[in-house]
Amino acid sequence: MTMSDPVAGAGELHRRAAPASPAVHARRADLLDRLCDLFLAEGFAHFTLDDLAARLRCSKSTLYTLAGSKEQLSVRVVGHYFKGATASVERRVAGVSDVRSWMRAYLEAASEALLPASRRFIEDMAANPATRATYEANARAAAEQIRSAVKAGVRDGVFREVDAALVGEMVGLTITAIQRGEIGERTGLSDSEAFAALSQFLLGGLSTRSDRSPGGDAGAPDGTERT
Repeated sequence: MTMSDPVAGAGELHRRAAPASPAVHARRADLLDRLCDLFLAEGFAHFTLDDLAARLRCSKSTLYTLAGSKEQLSVRVVGHYFKGATASVERRVAGVSDVRSWMRAYLEAASEALLPASRRFIEDMAANPATRATYEANARAAAEQIRSAVKAGVRDGVFREVDAALVGEMVGLTITAIQRGEIGERTGLSDSEAFAALSQFLLGGLSTRSDRSPGGDAGAPDGTERT
C-alpha cells in the first residue's frame, strides 16, 4: 500500500489548533462521508493524497485536518464506515426481544451494511494491517453479540443447550471470512447471500426440537417487541 509522507508538523499544528466551530465540524463530517463513499466504491490502496484531493476537489491541507498521513486517513475512514454500519445494525434490532427475530434482524442488517463495500475495498482493507485490525475488531464485537444472544436463547428455552462461546467464535470467524471475500470466492455466494445462509444455519441448528417439528418455522419472527 502506497502511503504519502505527512506534511512536516501537520499533526502538531492540528493538535495545537483552537477548537473547531460547528460549521468546520460539519464540513469535516461531509468530507469524511465523501471519502467513505469513494473508498467503498473504489478501494483506497491505489490513491495518493494528491489523488484524493483532486477527486474531492479540496486541498491536501484540508485532508490533513482529518489525519496526518494517508495511512491514518485510511484507518479513520474505515473506522467511520464501521461506526456507521454498527449504528445502523443497532437501530435495526432495537426493541426486538424475541431472540430468534433478533438474530435474523442482526445478520440481515449486517449483510445490508456490507452492500456498499466493493470487493476492492474489502481487499484493500484486508491487505493493510491497520485497517484489517479495525474490521477484525468489528467481527469480534459481532461474535460477542451473537454469543450473548445464544446464551439468552438457551436460558429462555428457545435454543437447545450449546456452548455459546464456541458458537460466537465460529460466527465471528465466518463473518470475518465473509468480509474478506473468502466465502464468496470459495462458494460463489454474494456477501448478502452468505449472511442469509449463516442466519438460516444458526437458527435451524440452535432451535429446540419442538421448534424444528414439521410445519414449524424454526426462525419465524413472532413480532414481539420490548415495551
